[in-house]
Amino acid sequence: MTEKNNLEKGNDGDICEIMDPHEDVIKRVKPHMIDEKKYQELSEFFKIFGNSTRLKIISLLSYEDLCVCDICETLNLNQNTVSNQLRILRTNNIVKYKKEGKMARYSLTDIHIEMIYKIGLEHTLEEN
Repeated sequence: MTEKNNLEKGNDGDICEIMDPHEDVIKRVKPHMIDEKKYQELSEFFKIFGNSTRLKIISLLSYEDLCVCDICETLNLNQNTVSNQLRILRTNNIVKYKKEGKMARYSLTDIHIEMIYKIGLEHTLEEN
């Protein structure tokens, strides 16, 4: 099949033209697969990063621990909106908080969350 024929049929070369699996490759990579339940959990985890307000909060907390009022003021959002997003982040073990008197100071749960955010940002900012 020529390249022109592939394009006319909606195939821009992104599939194999023949089905001939490489058994040696499959044997090397297959043991690295995790069970379906873990893939589902990972999928749910990544969905948390699919909201721009939550990403903004993660972005701020990747630089410094902040109280809710500082997050509200920085993002120009009301406390209800920020609280709802923080609750989702907290429920999913992305952020944690510590009460300091009448204030709640939030931080990322660990370095992994910061790394996920920063690697995603770096990828997004890459020029192709």
